[in-house]
Amino acid sequence: MTERKALLILHGKQALNEDVRTAVEDKRAGGWHIAVRVTWEAGDAQRLVTEALAAGYLHLIAGGGDGTLREVAQAMAEAGTEATLALLPLGTANDFARAAEVSLEPGAALALLDLPASAIDLGRVGGQMFLNMATGGFGSQVTANTSEDLKKVLGGAAYLFTGLSRFSELRSAYGEFHGPDFQWQGEMLALGIGNGRQAGGGHVLCPQAVADDGLLDVSILPAPTELVGTLKDLLAGGLGLDRMFVRARLPWVEIKSSQGLDINLDGEPLQGDSLRFEALPRAIRVHLPAHSPLLSHRG
Repeated sequence: MTERKALLILHGKQALNEDVRTAVEDKRAGGWHIAVRVTWEAGDAQRLVTEALAAGYLHLIAGGGDGTLREVAQAMAEAGTEATLALLPLGTANDFARAAEVSLEPGAALALLDLPASAIDLGRVGGQMFLNMATGGFGSQVTANTSEDLKKVLGGAAYLFTGLSRFSELRSAYGEFHGPDFQWQGEMLALGIGNGRQAGGGHVLCPQAVADDGLLDVSILPAPTELVGTLKDLLAGGLGLDRMFVRARLPWVEIKSSQGLDINLDGEPLQGDSLRFEALPRAIRVHLPAHSPLLSHRG
């Protein structure tokens, strides 16, 4: 097997994407052998990763949104492989790719295969892993309730539209947080536990997160007393909202909530009243731009 051989795991909705076809053909013309497999139903991405590794592929490409990326990354990490991962961002939000400054243009994204891969972390909660972010509170409700049809029409703006339309449903949740030298408890409006920086179509929750420091960035938005009125004022004022966050950078954090928490892991729903999040250092090797803001040692 030559080193310039890769398997593209492509989300089924992108099977007829002509830009992807052109990018793959250009890469083949440049000397790469790229095979393509398309997902059809739940579990396909994990199965295709297993088959690719068994066949000896040294490079995999995740073609889809943040959910596809999470599934492929988890399957690779569980396999303990030295194979590398390239991102072909084709989703609505593409939050991890945008934060990492991976091009949304297929040809430019596949060009990263020619750059060295960087070892980066994954997050884990229970038996599930995530590459980008775990979110809770109103933001995760918006992400979960944004319809696929609306995303087709509005793209990333669909999340904002849904959020504004559901503003009257704003509710806080109580949580108790415990980590190394970190304690916080109280009512919160939103939560981000990030390996990446943004979620929900561009909402930056963990602005200083890097993906290769062995730590998770925790961002908690406490609920103001006058919930809706205060938040409307803060949102109108822009930066005022950012100053309200409680932030920490931790190898692990435990959260307890008697009411239960609804968490979104890169598009995958999770619920529980006692959750432990931890960083898995250097769990996977990914082709990112040398200048990527998510790398602590750029270039």
